[in-house]
Amino acid sequence: MEFFKIHKDIPFMRHALIFNLISVVVFLLSVFFLFSRGLNLSVEFTGGTVMEVNYAQPADLNNIRSATTKLGYHDVEVQNFGNARDVMIRLPTEKGVTSTQQSEQVLAALKEGDASVVLRSSEFVGPQVGEELVTNGLKALAMVVAGIMIYLAVRFEWKFAVAAIIANLHDVVIILGFFAFFRWEFSLSVLAAVLAVLGYSVNESVVIFDRVREAFRRYRKMNSTEIINHAITANISRTIITHGSTQMMVLSMLLFGGNTLHYFALALTVGILFGIYSSVFVAAAMAMWLGIKREDMIKTPTRREGEDPNDPNAGARV
Repeated sequence: MEFFKIHKDIPFMRHALIFNLISVVVFLLSVFFLFSRGLNLSVEFTGGTVMEVNYAQPADLNNIRSATTKLGYHDVEVQNFGNARDVMIRLPTEKGVTSTQQSEQVLAALKEGDASVVLRSSEFVGPQVGEELVTNGLKALAMVVAGIMIYLAVRFEWKFAVAAIIANLHDVVIILGFFAFFRWEFSLSVLAAVLAVLGYSVNESVVIFDRVREAFRRYRKMNSTEIINHAITANISRTIITHGSTQMMVLSMLLFGGNTLHYFALALTVGILFGIYSSVFVAAAMAMWLGIKREDMIKTPTRREGEDPNDPNAGARV
């Protein structure tokens, strides 16, 4: 399915150096902010108090956030679970204040707004749990990266595997850089979004690489740069359809999903936009600079002794 067809190939690779210099600058800035500011980790990673409260009627989450903010808690997660009357509140640790004191303060503040609120449970999530989550998250990221490289090396060629993984890590670091610079809260849902972006970005790279391999077989007189330009141009209509529809769904979560989905959708929005960019200007350009050529994609059959050199099926018989 195509909305439109471009009849003349767009010379994307002509500007590859400029766009990749921009990528390097953004990448280095992201690394700088990650080290200088760090991530604003949620309670799931740092530890804190988790409260479950129940209301007689559907709870007003904005009023609950306002009540906790007045107490001095600025990094509080408030969300429904089960139904609209049950609310989970995650409070960060505070020096000199125990978990029990925190829950009592918050419950007292909530009762001022609605006397029907009841505390169902309150527990402390220690830093050890947070460290375990960080470790498991990094392991998951490493396994995804290794799996992507093996898959691309087997399906295509090692040069494509290297190019794609550089592009994907570029996307991940830039997402983390945005979260570090703007001090957006980094939670488990955001980590899930980062892993989703890895898969989403590699899918776009695989589609482009498939077009490159197809073009190498079809157009014998084109050089590698022309082949890559043709593959990207032929893929533009698909990119607009698939990424446009996906981005609309993600934006709907960002605008109407509330605080629970806000940072998850934000990570996906940044990741999808940079994923499109990196698949074209980073992954494709890296493959070009690594010297991808027709012989890497199409193996020349070995002609056996005594076969007719003009026979097109020579070397293919078993």
